[in-house]
Amino acid sequence: MDTALDLVLDLQDVTVRRGTTTILDRVTWTVREGDRWVVLGRHGAGKTTLLQIASARMYPSEGTAGVLSERLGRVDVNELRTRIGVSSAALADRFAPGERVIDLVLTAAYAMTGRWREQYEALDHERARALLEVFGVGDLAERTWGTLSEGERKRTQIARSLMTDPELLLLDEPAAGLDLGGREELVAALAELAADPGSPVLVLVTHHVEEIPPGFTHLLLLKQGRVHAVGPIGEVLTGQTLSEAFDLDLAVDRHEGRHGERFAARAAR
Repeated sequence: MDTALDLVLDLQDVTVRRGTTTILDRVTWTVREGDRWVVLGRHGAGKTTLLQIASARMYPSEGTAGVLSERLGRVDVNELRTRIGVSSAALADRFAPGERVIDLVLTAAYAMTGRWREQYEALDHERARALLEVFGVGDLAERTWGTLSEGERKRTQIARSLMTDPELLLLDEPAAGLDLGGREELVAALAELAADPGSPVLVLVTHHVEEIPPGFTHLLLLKQGRVHAVGPIGEVLTGQTLSEAFDLDLAVDRHEGRHGERFAARAAR
């Protein structure tokens, strides 16, 4: 039986407002140990804001947000954030172009974005290099951030997000800006991560169905800041729910664990 101890995220009626604009509207969402979640929705649906709540970097205007058995507003968020791995475009923008790749991964241990005067042990260096190897960028360790391609940056960021052995890993549109080859390489790497029982709980934010890796178990579909559908991915990701969320007539294809969407009208021809 599920208990409160199983809950990694427990959001109840979470609302986020900025001025007169409601970004999230009474969102209720629970994530449990072992889950691999996709958060899907069109631009402006509230996906990134939801991830900011989940990463303890934003407080709800209303409702309650439990993260790793701690309630936001009643916990030291600086300590809580060390238990959460994050990969996002906003974080990538904070990296200095001249920072070495190996140092970007290492500094995640102190929640920093560049080397200063902190010291690292040999085991830290070994872990950082091993993570870069896992994501196929081990040979880039001595390169600088500014010289990497977009795909290399995405894989470096995910390696960095795992440096602290987090309990929760949040990936905000990790395939954005990648070409077809780069996207497929990243999806394959994330599928391996999802299949590993030792991996943290995963939450992947996207607005493209084809970016969902095999092995992801649940889907939260947002529309205009509200929960449109939520549950096991095989039940929730349907042509009907997708059409309603994106205001288009869409069908969903499945093949060997992958998903794709297409216009339903074309499928009928």
